[in-house]
Amino acid sequence: MVNTEKFAYRLNKILDFYDLSAASFADKIEVGRSSISHILSGRNKPSLDFVMKVVKNFPEVELYWLLNGKGKFPSTPGADPQIEKKELEVKTEVPSSSAQNIQTASPESFASMPSGKSGKEIQRIVIFYKDGSFDAFEN
Repeated sequence: MVNTEKFAYRLNKILDFYDLSAASFADKIEVGRSSISHILSGRNKPSLDFVMKVVKNFPEVELYWLLNGKGKFPSTPGADPQIEKKELEVKTEVPSSSAQNIQTASPESFASMPSGKSGKEIQRIVIFYKDGSFDAFEN
């Protein structure tokens, strides 16, 4: 049986390691924000689904450590939380075949676009699709 108080402590260690708020952590593992709040407060016990989402999304977290506190965290010696955090933020896989989607737009199409608050000229616009493909338009 999982001790909810100790589990909450280990969950807080994960949040600190990755420098995440409870809300951003909930978004990352795709659970409701209230779920995180209830687990951290000790009101609810974590479900198996919750635990598996944590382990799946955070490779430095060992399942046995998360559940029982035995083992180590982070699981990789010398792990840099800043590198891990950046990897989490940029964890988008784009198929190499998508690189051929770059198109050159006519200067007229960019001329009608606002230059932004800074007055800078737009060089490229990239649109990412949920299927991992993208279109890039260059001036």
